[in-house]
Amino acid sequence: MFTGIIETLGIIKEIEKDQENLHVTVESDITHELKIDQSVAHNGICLTVVKIENKNYTVTAIKETIDKTSIETWKVGDIVNLERAMKLGDRLDGHIVQGHVDQTGVCTNIKEANGSWVFTFKYDTSLNNITIEKGSITVNGTSLTVVNSELDSFSVAIIPYTFEHTNFNTFKIGTEVNLEFDVIGKYVSRLNELRK
Repeated sequence: MFTGIIETLGIIKEIEKDQENLHVTVESDITHELKIDQSVAHNGICLTVVKIENKNYTVTAIKETIDKTSIETWKVGDIVNLERAMKLGDRLDGHIVQGHVDQTGVCTNIKEANGSWVFTFKYDTSLNNITIEKGSITVNGTSLTVVNSELDSFSVAIIPYTFEHTNFNTFKIGTEVNLEFDVIGKYVSRLNELRK
């Protein structure tokens, strides 16, 4: 369980294909605090630490994860948002994030707005995910509030702190991102599906 409040950034140092799996090695300033078997969200994808060496650690993604996320587009040198699992009793500053990416989306617009930024994302509606105006959404693991909710797109407003401390500052039009829809929105969507 995560909160969507990004702790730090990591740099991808190596990507190794192993049959249907991907082993991703990341350099991070929190590596010395990690343990083998610990869960860490990488751009919103919950992955398990399998190896630690100096400032680097390695996680493994299986086919299910590769198929549902943007991980296959990652390259050496890419910057990823990192968050360790929340501790019981911590404040929940973002919202309940499972680290289970629902699908990917694509950045379609970036607009500066007098000291902040508005990012717009489009997603495939065939998976029946929905956003709710002023509801929560997780983009690359970052807990955000939805603005301009549409049937197949939504926008989020990014303050300078978030822009500087996440990988939003690397986004361009066409950037593929991981989306985890709010659990309440998923519930509403599932109810609507069952009623048909």
